[in-house]
Amino acid sequence: MANRAYLRIWTRDFSETTMIPEFARLLTTAPLSTSRSAFTELRVQAVDPTEIPVAEWDLRDQGYGPPEIGALAAQHLNPDTAYFVGANWDLWVFDMETLKWRREPQPLALICHGPLYEDGVAATAGHFAADLGFEHYFTGHGGLLAPSAASNPFGSSDHPLEHTFRQWMSASGNLKEYHAKTRENIQQVFNWVEAIEAALPVERSELSSEGEENFEARLDAILARR
Repeated sequence: MANRAYLRIWTRDFSETTMIPEFARLLTTAPLSTSRSAFTELRVQAVDPTEIPVAEWDLRDQGYGPPEIGALAAQHLNPDTAYFVGANWDLWVFDMETLKWRREPQPLALICHGPLYEDGVAATAGHFAADLGFEHYFTGHGGLLAPSAASNPFGSSDHPLEHTFRQWMSASGNLKEYHAKTRENIQQVFNWVEAIEAALPVERSELSSEGEENFEARLDAILARR
């Protein structure tokens, strides 16, 4: 299974009182897809992920923006509750079977962790968080880009798709395009972090992934390489 990437945000004044208004402000910064610009769902989860959701809304045809989503969430305001909002954003995606690029909508999940939800997981997982999607959208496959900074440098698997991919990327023009498209995805994340920092009293933020020991440093290395 492919590794995933995450953005975590902690704010200076986070509390039961501030979390819904700040979550609504976070939603205003989300770089939504041009073709799927509506938020898709809101799920309210109490106590921990094993519990049945307190409430769920399908928002795909509602046209709800951050104020309306905040109002729905506020109906279930509790410190032991988390709020999950679904959306889509546009990313460059490389199809290893066709060896072609597509800029297309990909799922984006935004989360507000109440201070007592799941035994205080907000302290480590972020007051607010986003599941950005697959890690390789931002790092490329297997350490091919900026390999000296990669935790998982490209191996020598004999899988046919991987072999074809390596052959394709051996051409400098293809590798240059792969780098450029990946850099665009990274820059979109960094631009979003800047927008969040302008909208919220951010104490700190963290970009991480399941496959990189220092995901943010890897992204910096890919951006720096021309």
